[in-house]
Amino acid sequence: MSGTTRLKGKRVLIVDDEPDILDVLEELLEGCEVARASTFEEAEHLMKSREFDIAILDIMGVDGYGLLKIAKQKHIIPIMLTAHAFTPENLVRSIREGADSYLPKEEITHIGTFLNDVLEAREKGENPWRPWQERLPASYFEKRWGAAWQDTDQDFWERFRAGIKEREK
Repeated sequence: MSGTTRLKGKRVLIVDDEPDILDVLEELLEGCEVARASTFEEAEHLMKSREFDIAILDIMGVDGYGLLKIAKQKHIIPIMLTAHAFTPENLVRSIREGADSYLPKEEITHIGTFLNDVLEAREKGENPWRPWQERLPASYFEKRWGAAWQDTDQDFWERFRAGIKEREK
């Protein structure tokens, strides 16, 4: 967890239907108070009965968007983590529904850095998507989704970029 001092002692809920992903996340988040859930119902119960700073939510298999809604209601910082739902449509939906970050599982080893970026941006009153955009530039997504991946929702992406720039002023 080096370079991620803001995470020390944070209460983090990790939700995924794959036990090996939960194991990896728990190991990567040492220094945090980690709670695990492998189903929507377990995660919902934990979010309603305990306090968390951050929830890392798989999209597929555990109804990540349903959990995102609960996290927002409980003022828990929601981070979407996905492999199978790694699509432009799910990225847009995650942003629109209030997630603070959207990470492909192939970037899981960097989870501490991404979480630290979100916490730092929130402390500074900045858009949490700004550092995400720097760490995962458009070229990252172009390699996976093709050069025209933002074309189906150009208005959204223009507003998204403008919103990041506006918060930086």
